[in-house]
Amino acid sequence: MSEPITQAADQPRAGVGRPAPALTFLALAIAALFAVPGGYVLWRTATAQVDHLGLLTSAATLDPLWRTVQLAVLVSTTAALLGTGLAWLTTRTDLPLKRFWRIVVPLPLVYPSFVGAAAFLSGLTPGGIVHDLAGAAGFDLNLRLHGLFGAWLVLTLFTYPYVYLPVAARLAALPRGLEENARLLGDRPRTVFRRIVFPQITSSVAAGALLVFLYTVSDFGAVHLMRFETLTQTIFRTRLFDQDRSFTLAFLLLALALLVIATERTVARRGARSAIISNQPALQVPLGRMKPLALTAISFVVGLALFAPAISLADWGLFGWLRDQNGTTALRMDWSDVIVPTWNTIWISLVAAAAAITAMLPIAYLLARHRSRTGDLVNTVVVAGFAIPGLVVALSLIFWTLHASPFEFLIGSLPVLVFAYVVHFGAQALRTSQVAVSTVPKQMDDAARLLGARKFRRFFTVDLPLMAPGLAAGGGLVMLSTMKELPATLLVAPIGFRTLAVEIWSTYEALYLPETALLALVLVGISALLTWLLVVRRASHLA
Repeated sequence: MSEPITQAADQPRAGVGRPAPALTFLALAIAALFAVPGGYVLWRTATAQVDHLGLLTSAATLDPLWRTVQLAVLVSTTAALLGTGLAWLTTRTDLPLKRFWRIVVPLPLVYPSFVGAAAFLSGLTPGGIVHDLAGAAGFDLNLRLHGLFGAWLVLTLFTYPYVYLPVAARLAALPRGLEENARLLGDRPRTVFRRIVFPQITSSVAAGALLVFLYTVSDFGAVHLMRFETLTQTIFRTRLFDQDRSFTLAFLLLALALLVIATERTVARRGARSAIISNQPALQVPLGRMKPLALTAISFVVGLALFAPAISLADWGLFGWLRDQNGTTALRMDWSDVIVPTWNTIWISLVAAAAAITAMLPIAYLLARHRSRTGDLVNTVVVAGFAIPGLVVALSLIFWTLHASPFEFLIGSLPVLVFAYVVHFGAQALRTSQVAVSTVPKQMDDAARLLGARKFRRFFTVDLPLMAPGLAAGGGLVMLSTMKELPATLLVAPIGFRTLAVEIWSTYEALYLPETALLALVLVGISALLTWLLVVRRASHLA
């Protein structure tokens, strides 16, 4: 029997040598670029000729702020409960078909929130295919999806995997010895979970819930379709005719997001103490008479979050295709309307992923191989970029390029769009890049130096081949997020540049539902492939 392993749940141990001045300068320069959107929001807010106190305390500001916080708290709480419960069922019980459930439970990640919301509005409301199928099966789904309830339901179903994935990984790694000893001493399974298991997974639950909170605060599409006006909706609506108010609200959203990041860092530090893990199979709890109830519950959640939107989209698309084939009503699109935005989505996502990895590598070297306050500062700025909602990033870049005369030529250009993606999603590549750098043995680098290889040659012949899998995983996460990003693409993309997210939004707003469904199915298919390769397969191996 192998002994449990004690492992620090912290970042990889960095070296103690001072970093090269060039590396420090490059990392600071990258951090300065990442700070541009947030810094511009602060500057515009501070220099606005308005009564800041009156604006911040007015009902027009406090109402969307309250709705934003209310929705974020509700969604993060229910996602934490749902994600933790599903993780426990799929890793620590004798639930039938566990391998199948481990694959499908995290798959709602493939849906952009606005696509899922649109599918729910069509499929679950009276007259929708999912509503009618449920009625035929004896289930009454009289759901009125709008307002707080609709936004809460949709966002909870599409964000619980952010809690499920880290909690499932942590539960699968816990040693069984502690639980076995508690059981031998007479503790019931419920008591064992409360006293032994839950304290070990608290940091994972909290980190996932905070990520859900951040996602909800920055959501644009789902809350718009559910007619629930949050800060993002108000900012988008006032961005042209009331810029001072728009930037003041953007400052509020920025402050709220940074508060979440500060809380996440505090939780991470508390959870960074030594955590016990094991390579033994996790202790399984028999469900007994609760097994049918557990199967019903997990089937209901997966059916609602994964299969119901897919059925609704397939119904729209098939209905429109059949009408087109019968000649009754032609589709308002042809193959080029699918191929062009699909190609644009793929290549702009690849460019954003490559740019993010390139920008993160110097910072990863600084964090993984050196301990310095500069590294901590740069890391904070980059992570804060992920906290800033994409809408705020886009808004600041638009007006910054408009008012910065040397950069006017960048207005509505692809470089600005890629920059917005990198600022918003670069942090997703930072952690994997840092781990990738730490996997390169120092002895190999020293041996190459003794053989006369210079820095660039050592990087391309020794470091890069070893880091490639980790860098590819980080780039894939950036690519997946970029493909689903809506508000930044809507605001920053050049005129005539069409991506799948923008085309789906435009066709749905025009009530071209079959066209929306066909484009959404393409986007969901690509997202599903990336999610399988980058998330589900790796999580299955860990479990």
